Amino acid sequence: MQPYFLPYIGYFQLMQAVDVFVVYDRIKYTKKGWINRNRFLLNGADATFSLPLRKGSDALDVVERELAADFDRPKLLAQFAGAYRRAPQFESTFALLERIVQHRDDNLFRFIHHSLQAVCAHLAIETEIRTSSSIAFDNELRGQDKVLAICEALDADCYRNPIGGTELYAKPDFAARGIELQFLKARPFEYPQFGAPFVPWLSIVDVLMFNPLEVVRDRLEHGYDLV
Repeated sequence: MQPYFLPYIGYFQLMQAVDVFVVYDRIKYTKKGWINRNRFLLNGADATFSLPLRKGSDALDVVERELAADFDRPKLLAQFAGAYRRAPQFESTFALLERIVQHRDDNLFRFIHHSLQAVCAHLAIETEIRTSSSIAFDNELRGQDKVLAICEALDADCYRNPIGGTELYAKPDFAARGIELQFLKARPFEYPQFGAPFVPWLSIVDVLMFNPLEVVRDRLEHGYDLV
């Protein structure tokens, strides 16, 4: 999977649902993607928060990108505090965000990798997280061939991907290599958001602000279907 900063709950459901979770570090950074940004609730509507980056070539991998020298960590924390101060789980969730945002590493990948580890610890997800560069395979491969190579390098007999991958990966091709292909589809998860109309599929930050940990952990275990 690509590394994402504080992604939606489905990302963590996938982490919970596998034995080994592989995060790509040697993958091109895409400006229009969600690697360094996501959505949160602000005044009843969705808004975007992001990690500012130093200027860099579009040819650089995520692990070669750096956070901007003027990245204002207190300002980002203030954004979260302003949006969620009245949320029922603000205190514990904001303490988590402080540990994440105040992490003193300016490398984009390592910063995101740390954030994923911190959220997993908060949610009691014990899945092993591996970086793609730690696995011996041909990194020049692309798409399905790359995934298959990683699966074979790890002796995997099952590969799980978010439901969006149904157009990218073919079950017969995986079966031919002795690997079962499954897609994880997160079920809708609606909860009160300050009494306003519900805004779905926001960052895990939103889920954690409004729901007790035991509820979130239950959704990690039972809030999806495998197809």
